[in-house]
This record gives sequence, structure tokens and C-alpha cells, in this order.
Amino acid sequence: MANPYETLGVAPNASQDDIRKAYRKVAKETHPDLNPGKPEAEERFKAINAAYDIVGDAEKRKRFDAGEIDETGAERPPERHFYREYAEADPDMRYGRRGASAAGQSDRAGDFDYDIFADLFRGRGSSGGQFRMPPQDVRYRLEIEFLDAVNGTHKVVAMPDGKTLDITIPAGISEGQVLRLKGQGLPGSDGTPGDAFVEISIRPHPGFSREGHDIISTLPVSLGEALNGASVRVETVDGAVDVKVPKGARDGTKLRLRGKGVSRGKGAERGDQLVEIHIVPPEGADEALAQFMAEWETTHPQHPRRKGAA
Repeated sequence: MANPYETLGVAPNASQDDIRKAYRKVAKETHPDLNPGKPEAEERFKAINAAYDIVGDAEKRKRFDAGEIDETGAERPPERHFYREYAEADPDMRYGRRGASAAGQSDRAGDFDYDIFADLFRGRGSSGGQFRMPPQDVRYRLEIEFLDAVNGTHKVVAMPDGKTLDITIPAGISEGQVLRLKGQGLPGSDGTPGDAFVEISIRPHPGFSREGHDIISTLPVSLGEALNGASVRVETVDGAVDVKVPKGARDGTKLRLRGKGVSRGKGAERGDQLVEIHIVPPEGADEALAQFMAEWETTHPQHPRRKGAA
């Protein structure tokens, strides 16, 4: 798989906002609905979404840049040789004082080693020197479908350590949001369990994107439907509905479907769905149509490149 920055056409030092804008632009250009019968566009669309899943998320982007995950999001095995690094480390690190990380290690990895030993030895000395382990919290990452994030769902999932968790996904959950499951962590020496923290990752959807509590989608229409108006079927997160395309609609016109967006919270109104019209050029245009347009434009001059022209 290609480097996600190259796939989106952005520099590695691009801002999150620039990455988001680049994603929207290329995703719209390659959307399968706008490129019927073009499998290469569909493959490109999938690659774009996979790239955005990595660098469009600030935390995952940080981990990718640090080499902790690869371009597919898979964990890279850390190269760690603990004893040697411990022996060569700064004395402040060896004796439990916060300081620079061991050679070749990130601050995060150093903190991890420190925290483990701090937890191990914190419980000694108060019970006749017996070792006591406090309850341990655990962290997981769970990837869910876009529609499950919007509508909410219930999942029973097996985590990498073999533990099974019963998870309720609330409607409207956001990318990166963390769910806390009390008592689902690892037990301490007294049998009391810690908590499980589940970070949510949302798979991109081929037809929908999300901005806050609004759903964004594109509606391809023919030139005739745009000129004369039409009633067409539009997909929403709740299923298909009939929508009226106004007569004379222009490319880029947005139709607002009230209450078809994302939940704002329990008992609150939902956001809206914004449907952007995209006029698709006629298929199989022939000489007769070309001649008609040439004659029509002699009496209806067009100025598509004039500043301010729609």
C-alpha cells in the first residue's frame, strides 16, 4: 500500500485541516456514484479512504509518523532490548526518576517501563514486605461501521488478549471517543478489577461523510432532471426517501433533509443531511444534441468562465 500522504497528495507536514480538505476533494472526484463503470475509480476511492483513516486521525497519524503503525494501521513490532537499555540508561531512569528515555526509546515507551515498575513496587513494605498488585486498567481499540456509529449498536467482541466484552455503542459516537467499561480490566492482588477503556475508530462510508452532527452526501442527477426538476430517491442513514430536485437546480446546490443527521445526545434533536447535487453529463450524446446546443447557445450566450458565473 502506498504512503497515505502520497495517496492524498499532501505533504507529511500538512495540517489536519489541509488533509481533510484534500480528502474531500479527491474522494468526491473518485466517488463510485460519479464514476459508473470505472473499477479503477472505485479502487482509487478505497485507497483514499484507507489513507485518510490513518492520517486523518491525529492520534493514528502521530503513531504512523513515529513508526508505531504501518500504512494499513497494523502495529509494527517494537525493537526493544530492555536489559541492555536499562544498564546503559541515564541513572535518573534506572532509579525510577523521570528524565530522558533510554537510548533509542520514545518518551512514551520509557514512561511505560517506569509505570510498570512503579506499580510493582508501590505496594511493597506495608504488609510485611509482601507484594501487592493494584487493579489494572486495560485499553483497547475497536473499529466499527459508519452506520453503527450514527445509529448506535450493541456488540459482543473478543479482544486481542482473549477477553470478551459486552459493549453498547451509543448513537452519534465520534471518531476517537473512548468508552469506559467499569470492572472489565485486570484484577489486582485483592481480586478487585480495574476498568477497560475502548477507543472507537469509525470506518469511512462510500456514500456518507460527517461534519459535526450533519451527514454529507452527493446526489448525481441528469441534465434533464436538473433543468426540469424531478422526484428522486436519496439514501439516508435511516433508509431511502423521496426528495424533490427543484427545477433549474445547479451543480453544487445543497438540499437539506431535516433530522436525518446524527444524534446530538439523548432526548436532543438530530442534525441534518446535506445532499449536494452533481449534474452528470448526458451519456451517449450524439450529433443531434451537439447541433441543438450550438443553435441554442447562439440565442442564449453562456459565460461559464466569467467571474461569479455559476
